[in-house]
Amino acid sequence: MTKTEIADVLTEIGTLLELRAENPFKVRAYTAGARAIEGLENEEFEKLVSEGSLRSVKGIGEALSSKIGELHATGRLEFLDKLKASIEPGLVEMLRIPGLGPKKIIALRRDLAVTSVAELEKACKDGRVAVLDGFGEKTQEKILTGIRNREAYSRRHLWWQAMQVAEPIVAGLRALPQVGQAEIAGSLRRGLETIGDLDFIVAADETAPVADWFAGRPGVQEVTAKGGTKASVRFDGGLQADLRVVPAHQFAFALHHFTGSKDHNVQMRQRALDQGMSLSEWGLVKSAGEGTAREKAERKEGMPAADEKAIFRLLGLAYIPPELREGMGEIEAAERGEIPRLVELADLRGVFHNHTTASDGSNTLREMTAAAEALGWEYLGIADHSKSSRQANGLTEERLLGQLKEIEALNASRKFKTRVLAGTECDILPDGSLDFEDSLLARLDYVVVSVHSAFSQDEDVMTSRIIRALEHPRTTMLGHLSGRLLLEREAYRVDAGKVIDAAIANDVVIELNANPLRLDMDWRHWRRALGRGLKCSINPDAHNTEDLQLVRAGVNSARKGWLTRDDVVNTRPLKAIEGWLGKKRVRR
Repeated sequence: MTKTEIADVLTEIGTLLELRAENPFKVRAYTAGARAIEGLENEEFEKLVSEGSLRSVKGIGEALSSKIGELHATGRLEFLDKLKASIEPGLVEMLRIPGLGPKKIIALRRDLAVTSVAELEKACKDGRVAVLDGFGEKTQEKILTGIRNREAYSRRHLWWQAMQVAEPIVAGLRALPQVGQAEIAGSLRRGLETIGDLDFIVAADETAPVADWFAGRPGVQEVTAKGGTKASVRFDGGLQADLRVVPAHQFAFALHHFTGSKDHNVQMRQRALDQGMSLSEWGLVKSAGEGTAREKAERKEGMPAADEKAIFRLLGLAYIPPELREGMGEIEAAERGEIPRLVELADLRGVFHNHTTASDGSNTLREMTAAAEALGWEYLGIADHSKSSRQANGLTEERLLGQLKEIEALNASRKFKTRVLAGTECDILPDGSLDFEDSLLARLDYVVVSVHSAFSQDEDVMTSRIIRALEHPRTTMLGHLSGRLLLEREAYRVDAGKVIDAAIANDVVIELNANPLRLDMDWRHWRRALGRGLKCSINPDAHNTEDLQLVRAGVNSARKGWLTRDDVVNTRPLKAIEGWLGKKRVRR
């Protein structure tokens, strides 16, 4: 196991021990141990483990050192297995309901004998939760909402997770000797932030070997259908995958059809009809019209299309990338030849919103910089949390000044080609003021402002709160506008239109947070804001080195919002970024 993975296990143990109402000192020992090893460089950690010297690190005693060594060597921990077995599974499941932490779950178990989500739901509906000390009507309703959302969420999957399942499958399909072409289709190919199931389209003459291979994939829990040209399976996590095998001459048409969306397909079929043709998953044919039976038959022969570009061309349209196929004006734009060159992953030259072990990240400043350099980025912005984010170990003024000196020293050392930019993710306080004084913010290269508290404010208050922060002269960009966590937490109430107007008026960039749980600001808002001068920054909100690669999900969402390279500030090279940030600092 890696250092980051071990820290996550130690944090999980702390949570489970708290759920068991263990001694608070014992709970804190594990969370402190997680923080201690997160603060080590990877090389230093590996050296200490190999030498058996972890006990030299403050916060790590003999027992913890032994457990870390076991995790590092085997990837498992017998203590954790026994701990999990000692707790009712329903209590652990309750941790996934927003607003329910170990302390509240313990109270529910003690006072109401609740040990499962089903029992909790009944207790809420009976009004028994509201009367408990520390709960109340609002908490009870929030729990019920969380349970309802959880049921709905269980039917969908994050794009990032689904893509990790799909890519090895499509690579395996392409490697089969019977397969000529294979592609991912459906909402995954269109890049929706969450998807219901997976779709694969394959061109092959022999169908049985392809279906057999597909049904035998690791992780397949159930084969729900198999035969002819189709197969359907369900994976362990509940994700369903459908396979369709077609002849080579139908491949482009099937791929287009099963990529969708429904609205896009309806509009494309209507366009074909208007031009005397019929479009379907099987092909594009001219209408029979008048004439002899032989003449009608000849006219109904399919029009060949080697790929999707040919289909659009046959209908008098420019090629429409899959991400834009939502029936939201893309066909009209293609008819006018106005489909933009969408931003691509290779366009990014750096990112701004990232965390280190100074706050709640799992890797040090140097490790994050080395990882950014390995990705070929010219710059890396560090924006650790501000002091009010206590749950995220937010930096005090003194600690932020210390980090600023550390960044300056690292840049001066020229150890890395990647330039580190000094920033902060500064909390927007409930009244809209910022968490640090102007004099401190003025010393930074940039300032990301974000909401991390008081999510229950009504729409007008939340909107005014965010706009006040955007009007602050030191604000550079707004982080995760809506606060949503996809499939986990609903967005807080905010008028996105008014926030966008305020960002444009105050020359503030709005972030497209690339964390697959966020993808915030939503692509639909970007689509509506297009052409009004709003600028985007695609940021991974990375909390470890691996998270830097989440920008792929952000680029994917930006493409759905019709964003081009010119719309995204972090496609600019370092010199342009330094000039842009310098002008903003002088102007303000």
